[in-house]
Amino acid sequence: MDEEKRNEYQGETFVMTDSPKSDSPETDRPDPEIAAYELYQPPTPKKKKRKGKNQLVAIVLIVVLSAAAGFGGGIAATYLAATYFPELMPTVIYRNGNMNISTSDNMDVGQAIYEKVMPSVVGISTTSEREVSTFFGWGSQTQLVQGMGTGFIVDENGYILTNSHVVNDGQTRTLTVSLYDGREVDGTVLWNDSSLDLAVVKIEADNLQAAELGDSDDLSIGQYAGAIGNPMSMDFSRSFTQGVISGLDRTITVTDGSKQTTMEHLIQTDATINSGNSGGPLLNSQGQVIGINSAKMSSAEGLGFAIPINTALPIVEEVRSKGEFTKAYIGISGIDLSTYLKSYPSEDFGVESGVLVVETTAGMGAEKAGMKAYDVITEINGESVTGMNSLNAQLVRFRPGDTVKVTYYRGGQKGEVNVELSAGSTV
Repeated sequence: MDEEKRNEYQGETFVMTDSPKSDSPETDRPDPEIAAYELYQPPTPKKKKRKGKNQLVAIVLIVVLSAAAGFGGGIAATYLAATYFPELMPTVIYRNGNMNISTSDNMDVGQAIYEKVMPSVVGISTTSEREVSTFFGWGSQTQLVQGMGTGFIVDENGYILTNSHVVNDGQTRTLTVSLYDGREVDGTVLWNDSSLDLAVVKIEADNLQAAELGDSDDLSIGQYAGAIGNPMSMDFSRSFTQGVISGLDRTITVTDGSKQTTMEHLIQTDATINSGNSGGPLLNSQGQVIGINSAKMSSAEGLGFAIPINTALPIVEEVRSKGEFTKAYIGISGIDLSTYLKSYPSEDFGVESGVLVVETTAGMGAEKAGMKAYDVITEINGESVTGMNSLNAQLVRFRPGDTVKVTYYRGGQKGEVNVELSAGSTV
């Protein structure tokens, strides 16, 4: 990104979890924090501990910790169970090339998830150009900005899902993808949407393993959550943290210094997410991807946010079948009504949230259906539209040529029109 994106929500500050670095134009020395990926070295197997009397103690501790100490005790009990009773812990079973997690052998949940998912996780390093003012303010000069993030393979043909801000919203000079086996290959941005903060990167490589995708609509607060990524620098690549789902349907506002984007329906987790984790997978207890890590609160720990994987599923499915994604548009340019009302609080549109139409695009569906500037879109096919992010999230589920029912307000009066969607460059 040209500038670090920050999120402000109820007085708090959020940051997108990528990590851009600037190179001075006078030197071509590589940034020491942008190091080459190192192959993951499996941990040295722990020595078997003697049982006997210790086993009886462990039984008592496991019962006490599990029953009396809540979540923290549960973690300790899991550790003791893995140490003294490996037959109670999960194992990894291969079926048709996929890895399923069950509870029958000597591998704990975290280790099983890590081994299942890691071959699908990639590092993404980018170089972008940025115009900056000279020291004395006379003119400008071009600076190279290095960025770092994470992604994961969604198809064995080389399609990778990540955040749009990880690939500088598609404006990259170079893009390198680091694979689990140590290979580094060039990548291209096949598609991105900055309002959704999603992107698809394509690489040409063989022997790739796609991550298993879960269902983000089937989540509850308190469920297990794991996050994998490259925090802070490549020196800590493929770090794995664990926690729980802390909240659902969260809304935060992202700003890059020039515009604001409201991100809605996010998953909140206390699994540690840091700069460089952007685009990495958020996982459930079966090692399935349930979200794309995207942001964290900068002033507190344990407040990370991920885009639900179901938001990206229509994109992934079309990329898998056609090798590309064509977004459907209603044919408008617009802004969040809530943002507009901050500058013009006295104006009355009959509603307080939605998408305010700035203009309609000639020849596209919205204009043909009779929509006009200053209409406020509040629903698509009966589902609420609170801003541009939710409108875009709904439109990715449709294809050009589909017809949707648009509910809108004009002069305080509610109306409905059928709009045929088409391909284009607006919303």
